[in-house]
This record gives sequence, structure tokens and C-alpha cells, in this order.
Amino acid sequence: MSRTFSAWVTSGADFLGVTGPFPVDVPWWAEVEPVVGRLRRTLGVPVLVLRLLEVDGGESGRDGHVTYHVEALERPVPGALEQRPVHQGLLDMDDALRSPWGRADGLRELIDWASETLAALGRPMTGPVEQRRTWNLAGLFRLPTGQGPVWLKATPRFATDEAAVIAAFARVDAELVPTVLASGERRVLLEHIPGEDCWAADAATVEAGVRRFVAAQAALAGRRPPGLRDRRDRVLGGLVHELLDRRVELDISDQERDDARELTARWDRLAACGLPDTLVHADFHPGNWRSDGRPPVVVDFADAHWGNPVLDCLRLYDFLPEAVRPAAVRVWVDAWKTHAPASDPARALALAEPLAHLSYAVRYQEFLDGIEASERPYHAGDPAAVIRRALWSAAQPGFDSLEVAGEVAG
Repeated sequence: MSRTFSAWVTSGADFLGVTGPFPVDVPWWAEVEPVVGRLRRTLGVPVLVLRLLEVDGGESGRDGHVTYHVEALERPVPGALEQRPVHQGLLDMDDALRSPWGRADGLRELIDWASETLAALGRPMTGPVEQRRTWNLAGLFRLPTGQGPVWLKATPRFATDEAAVIAAFARVDAELVPTVLASGERRVLLEHIPGEDCWAADAATVEAGVRRFVAAQAALAGRRPPGLRDRRDRVLGGLVHELLDRRVELDISDQERDDARELTARWDRLAACGLPDTLVHADFHPGNWRSDGRPPVVVDFADAHWGNPVLDCLRLYDFLPEAVRPAAVRVWVDAWKTHAPASDPARALALAEPLAHLSYAVRYQEFLDGIEASERPYHAGDPAAVIRRALWSAAQPGFDSLEVAGEVAG
């Protein structure tokens, strides 16, 4: 197995002991459903994962041996836990940047809120909460009800208000986005979306998803929701300069910093391509689409901002199966030519290819600035990696604006 885990188990203020290591067949550290299942069987009581404590090996949020802080909701069966020496400071340290769902009291408050809210809506929970994913960017839980499952999502202070973004898209295409049942500060209850994630999307699914999303973005152009993060071209270029000038631990050379600074001049040329500023998903990969055969529903707007929509096409391109990438580009360019005839989306793609990676560097550094030290392994090295990817793509571009335009016209 590529991931193993151990658990340091508490109940309220009491440290109860340690269990593990155990293998799990899902490599991603944030995917805790199999961790919770194994611990329930081992300890004989319901548990919830609070946070990651340590990682030995692995990288990019996967593989290796992971140690979690786990809260037992009841006292485990006798003998289920071992009394091993542990670094108690990792449990006792009260980090100001810790996610609310990374604390036992915060997690209980979140679940109580969801339960009470659903009951008030006439849709009470019919079983225990199912913890699916937890990390510094989100806590995701599946809540059973008599009318089908509901999803509870909690996000950190540096995330976008997803309920507001979903509401904006719903005003122009209600079936494009999930149904929001209720929302609160940095939390939302969402109706279940039937189907599957679209990691293996075929050309028909991609065409339907891209055309629909571009149509919604075009309808929202010039209608910026209040409070939405400003990432227009020149703003984003300035943020990249700030990142490069901060001398944070990027693990890049002075020459790489200088080369990256030169790339920021492209943002002025990108703005001249004429694409309108609009609501940008900013993580528009097929894993954030769900479909049951109908046009995809788009989820996970925690990184959404106001800016140039070219970044969504480039994000999608990077994650799609190689066979359908050309179709995605053709459809996206054609859709924007339809909605903004004076624009040059093909040239925008060619100019923005390295800029997209620089924008990711800004966002990844925001993650690192906003999370506690023990969870930095999720993102450590990401800003430097995408800066190098930007430099590589500028030297070996994957898009030629004339070729892309010719393919669309043909």
C-alpha cells in the first residue's frame, strides 16, 4: 500500500493512546473515510479525524506514513490502544491558524450546526455523520437524511464564500451548480449531486461542460459579486511581483526569480485580448465536475475570483485525458468567440499558459501563509514547483495562437 497511517487518539481533554500503523488503499492524506472506517473497527467506537500531525515520506499530499490526531466520540474498548511515548507538544499546541474543524470543539459545533439546520428545514439526519475528507483547505462530510444525502463543507478564512459564488451562477443557470440548502460563516450545506466525478470525461461531456460554463461566465461579465477576490490581469501580475520580491522560502534561484518577473509583462498583453473580466472558478478541473450523463454540474468554488476566464481553460486542459484536450480548447475558443466576437481567445491561451502557473504560485503561497505548521507538508514546495513550470512552459509553449485559431476555423 502507498499510504499507511497511525492515530493518536484523544477524547476531550484526555489523551487515550496510539494505534497503528495500518495500510489504506487510497494514497491521498486528506481522504480520511478509509482511516475512519479502519479505526471504528479497531476501537469499536465512532471517531473523527481532526488533523494531520506528521508525515514520513510521501509528497504532494499523498503516500508515505501519516500520523493523525483523532477524536474518539466514545471511550474505546479496553486494550484497543497502546500507551507509547509521543511528542505531546504536537497535541497540546494551540495554533492560531488551525482550522475550526481541526479542533474537537470546533468539529462538534460544526456538526451540531448542520444537524440543527437540517432539522429546522424538515430534513433531520437519519444516521451518523460520515467524514469523507479533512485537511487545511476543507472539511467535507456526508450527512444521511430521509430525502437523500446532504454534503457539509467547511472552508478556511482565506477561501472564497462558496454560497455567494454558487448563488451568482445560479441566477444565470441554476442547473450548472449545486443546490445550497443553507450556509453560515465558512460553511455550506449542499444537496447531493447524482452521478460521478468527471476525471475520465469524454469529448461530449467536455463540450457540454465548457459551453455551459462559458455561457454563464459571459452572462456574469461586468456583474462582480460583492466581496469577491480581485484577480484581474494587472492585479494578478502585481501579486506575482509581490511574491517574488518577498524573498519567502521559494527554493528558486535568483535567475529564476528574474525570469519569472519578466513573464509578468504578459499580463498587459493578455488584457488586450479582449476577454471580459468575470467569475473565474480557478480550479476548473474535471474532478470538480459531476455528471450522470447530463451536462456536468460544477462544484468547489473555494478558489473562485474575479478575473480573466482564460485561467479556467488552462486548468481544465492540464487535468483532462490527453485524447480530449484538443476538443476542449476548440470548444472553449469557439464559445468565447461566440459570446465576445471582438476577443482573441486563441491568443489569450498562448499568452496565459505560463501566467496560469504563476497565478497558482500566488494561491499556493496564500495557503502556506494561512495554515498551521504541522499541515505545511500538504503545500510545501508547491509555489516553487509551479514557478518552474511557468518558466518551462514559456520556453516550450504548448499553445500557438494561430494553430489554435486555425483548428477552430477548420
